[in-house]
Amino acid sequence: MIPLKDNVPTRTFPIITVGFIFVNIIIFVWQHIILHAPAGAMMYTYFGLVPKEFIASFISRHDLLPYNVMTIFTSMFIHGGFLHIIGNMLYLWIFGNNIEDRLGHLGFFVFYFISGICAALFQLFYDPSSEIPMIGASGAVSGILGAYLVCYPRARIKTILIIVIFIKIVDIPAVLLLTAWFFMQFLYANVDGIAWYAHVGGFIFGLVFAFLFLARRRTGRARA
Repeated sequence: MIPLKDNVPTRTFPIITVGFIFVNIIIFVWQHIILHAPAGAMMYTYFGLVPKEFIASFISRHDLLPYNVMTIFTSMFIHGGFLHIIGNMLYLWIFGNNIEDRLGHLGFFVFYFISGICAALFQLFYDPSSEIPMIGASGAVSGILGAYLVCYPRARIKTILIIVIFIKIVDIPAVLLLTAWFFMQFLYANVDGIAWYAHVGGFIFGLVFAFLFLARRRTGRARA
C-alpha cells in the first residue's frame, strides 16, 4: 500500500513539515551525490546511532557521551537510499501537515524530535548489542502516524494498492491503513536491515500522546 494523499484540509501552511523534508533531501543529495562514495558511507558511522556504542558511552566510555547523545538527532536526517528517503518523506508530507496543523508549528517541531527519540530508544533497548548504525526519519514519522490515527481515524487516504500483478488506486480509511501498517512492523520484524521496533516505539508514543493531549479537542471532519 502506497499512500498518495488524504482528504483532510489544513488551515495553515506546514512550514515545519516542509522544512524537515527540505533538510532531509539536502543532506541526502550531499551524502549520495556530491560526496565521494567512501566519504558518504562514513556518514552512517559518524552520524548514525549505534546502540552498542551509545550504551557503552554511559557505562565505560564517558568521553564519547556528548557525541553519542547527538547521534540520536543526527541519525534522523541520514538515509540509506532513494527508496528509503522517498518513502519517509512521502509519509511525512501526507500525514505530517495535518498533525502540524493541530499542534502548531513549534509544538510539531518538538513533537517530531520527541517521537524520533522515543523510537530510537525503543529499538535501542530491544537490541542493545547491535553494532549497526540506526538511520532515517521513520521513527519520528511513525510518531506522526500514531497521532494521525487518533486525530483523523475517519480520514480517507488515496492509496495505490498492489496485489501481486494487480495495481489499483483506492480510498482507504486511515484507521484501516495505519492499523495495517502498524501490525506489518511485527510481521516483518525478523527481516534484517530495518529497525522495525523503532517504528513500533514511535507509533506507540504518537498514539499515547494524541490520546492524552489531542483527542479531546478534535476539530472538524474529514471531507468524504
